[in-house]
Amino acid sequence: MPMPPKSVCVYCGSRPGTDPDFLQDAQNIGRVIADEGWRLVYGAGDVGLMGAVARAAQEAGADTFGVIPQLLVDWEIGKTDLTTYVITETMHERKKVMFMNCDAVVVLPGGAGSLDEMFEALTWRQLGLHQKPIFLLNTNGYWDPLVSLLQHVTAHGFADETLHGFYTTVPDAEACRQELQRAFGQGA
Repeated sequence: MPMPPKSVCVYCGSRPGTDPDFLQDAQNIGRVIADEGWRLVYGAGDVGLMGAVARAAQEAGADTFGVIPQLLVDWEIGKTDLTTYVITETMHERKKVMFMNCDAVVVLPGGAGSLDEMFEALTWRQLGLHQKPIFLLNTNGYWDPLVSLLQHVTAHGFADETLHGFYTTVPDAEACRQELQRAFGQGA
């Protein structure tokens, strides 16, 4: 019996950001997911980087699994033409459903919501609750201040140095593809 395709959860902004490369990398990672035959898991948004990732993945033929809380459905910002569209009661439930339905996490530029999602996945990894790889797609150094903050945290004794082994920073979608292939045991 064939194994089901791997699923990549993408956390990213519901806005496009100020750098056009953010949007380009979002589209590129959507295409990478499709090209590799993986499934996109994401927050079911139709705007900003979220919408760009999903549209690119769909146009390239990927299955898409979107999870959105009722609050955001009420604001009419959900992308409903996905392969799977799940509505949750709360934001917390959304994060759980997204995470439980993926094999790896990719974090694109984003704001407080993306940071919340990333830190929850990182904390769970630190606690040994999962072994899923976490990749920070560092478009034009966007995540450099976050990496510096995490180094600051360990330098001041609030986490072990092992924390830095729980995430990998990649410069672009192609490097992310290679790291995901490696994590999934697909060569590269």
